[in-house]
Amino acid sequence: MQRTGFTTTIPLEILVAADRIPVDLNNVFITSARSHEMIEDAELDGFPRTVCGWIKGIYAAALESGIHEVIAVTEGDCSYTKALMEVLSVRGVATVPFAYPQGRDAGTLRHEMERLMGHYGVSWDGVRRAKERLDAIRREVKEIDRLTWEEDRVTGEENHYFQVCTSDMNGDCDRFAAEVTGFLAEARARAPRTERLRLAYIGVPPMTAGLYPFLESKGARVVFNETQRQFAMPYGIDDLVEQYRAYTYPYDIFHRLADVLMELERRRVDGVIHYVQSFCFRQIEDMIVRTKLPLPILTLEGDKPGPLDARTKIRIEGFLEMLEERQ
Repeated sequence: MQRTGFTTTIPLEILVAADRIPVDLNNVFITSARSHEMIEDAELDGFPRTVCGWIKGIYAAALESGIHEVIAVTEGDCSYTKALMEVLSVRGVATVPFAYPQGRDAGTLRHEMERLMGHYGVSWDGVRRAKERLDAIRREVKEIDRLTWEEDRVTGEENHYFQVCTSDMNGDCDRFAAEVTGFLAEARARAPRTERLRLAYIGVPPMTAGLYPFLESKGARVVFNETQRQFAMPYGIDDLVEQYRAYTYPYDIFHRLADVLMELERRRVDGVIHYVQSFCFRQIEDMIVRTKLPLPILTLEGDKPGPLDARTKIRIEGFLEMLEERQ
């Protein structure tokens, strides 16, 4: 089975139907013991310092992993992706474009899916069978999410891990399914957690390590991971096109915030952490987030992989103290 990398979540069902091993290059990069060095490798190859760390990490991860083909999401994600495709092609990596339509148009999205299906030689019947296989795993991951916010039996980091892994099922659907099932059995037997403050984490997954344990050491817990939950496709929608229209990440901020507002209320959230990546256009959206969300917001900016620094810890502590006073 050939490995196929991708730059952000794509219709995974197509790769599974094609018997490809899916590889989310973001996960390869951020879980590597060399993640910091991978950024430096990319900069030594010529990437500017002022380019988003995720783009540099994806580039280095593709080369270091020996990936020969990458699906690059050219609309609905990072604005640097088109240039990344060109650089990867010079390095001998084949690139396949995929675009989420800006207006969430169903016909355009179906066309993009069918073009990708044609590239991999799979039919709608094969894709639907793959969807059934993936949805069985997604339902169990959705249960992990429910245990996080409704029964308080799962940590914020565990919630983050299992949801973010659904982007590529860790490259092995059967093995990941077994891991999810085993974790569920263990989590259901736990006593409920007792952190006083309930937080939402919105924005891209963090490049900074240690955020979730630090929050829990201070009596707070993340009960909603916005983008990670989107990767897990929690909608229960049978139609593949509609599933990826419901997926909020590639579309406008207002589509995202409609989902966020609903979950903040349902999960009884006290405050919001908005993570933004340095040199990313999504930093600008923080202005809209602060206008539209009715809860206190702490904006954290990340640049390169590494542990929480002292300044960020102090800011978090101040934010949590303010939330405690509000209660």
